[in-house]
Amino acid sequence: MNNFDRGQQTEDRENPRHPRSSVLRLVHADWSVSPSKRWLAQATRQPDGRFLVDDLRPVGRLSGFWPSLRVGLPQDALTVAGFDFPIGLPLAYTQQVGVTDFVALLSQLGKGEWADFYRVAETADEIGLKRPFYPQRPGGTRRQHLLDALNMDHINQLRRRCDLPGDHHAAAAPLFWTLGAQQVGKAAISGWRDVLAPALREKDTAVTLWPFTGEWDDLCQPCQTIVVEAYPAAYCWPLGIKSVSKRDPVSRKKACMTLLKWAATNDVGLVDWVATAVRDGFGPKPAGEDPFDALVGLLGLLKPILHDELITTPPETAVRQVEGWIFGLEKQ
Repeated sequence: MNNFDRGQQTEDRENPRHPRSSVLRLVHADWSVSPSKRWLAQATRQPDGRFLVDDLRPVGRLSGFWPSLRVGLPQDALTVAGFDFPIGLPLAYTQQVGVTDFVALLSQLGKGEWADFYRVAETADEIGLKRPFYPQRPGGTRRQHLLDALNMDHINQLRRRCDLPGDHHAAAAPLFWTLGAQQVGKAAISGWRDVLAPALREKDTAVTLWPFTGEWDDLCQPCQTIVVEAYPAAYCWPLGIKSVSKRDPVSRKKACMTLLKWAATNDVGLVDWVATAVRDGFGPKPAGEDPFDALVGLLGLLKPILHDELITTPPETAVRQVEGWIFGLEKQ
């Protein structure tokens, strides 16, 4: 149980006001720079305390996105929204630009001295500390261009601590590299510019970013939406999926059966139409990988909440203020 005291677990379950039992809805958005590939999975706590996966759909238009997450909930409901794009910046980079607070920086990106931050560099000579994403398209581009321009010696300096490989998952792509199937840079641009920054500017949207704004249990307050970073690739193994080729319908269907087994074992329900889609492996086309990732991310977020696992980050200030952390990831 991740060193969480068993006596505390019992107290948590018996006290309905404890933060760990106050989350009414979790959503996970599988993000992409392409709107057609953005899918959202949702689970809502039922009156008996169980979670029910009651929605699985394309994200759709971003206008009205945040209010849509709370439809059907009491006004004071606590919700959790997970996104699988990076939320945070590598320490080696922030040390060079003098940034010590990611959330404060988020509202400045794309404006003033940071006006070019979201403009992906097309050529190596356009890369700079305040225009770090590269390249716009393939053709004569190398990661070394990025390292040279950003004064880095090794590609891992462009990874956050939580991006490094774990026991059962490979290293995440370096944040600022924007080429290839595994790249995360363009999704981060979209997520920060179009989703997170507008939410933080909107006074009527009670959105807070974990772990930057506090410890998990302290953030679990009425009316809040806690934003966390999710990583479906790291959740597969804990959910029982030892290997999967997501674009292969046969492999994906086998993994989906594992997810259904995990849900049944952990008393997580699925509405009929969602269960049917999962049993079908999300269809015969490669695009089924998008709703699959949305569901994996959702169940990965649910797991530590269902099992009262300790939800925390490494103690280093850099992790908690600039780099961020993946929800449910073991310290590494």
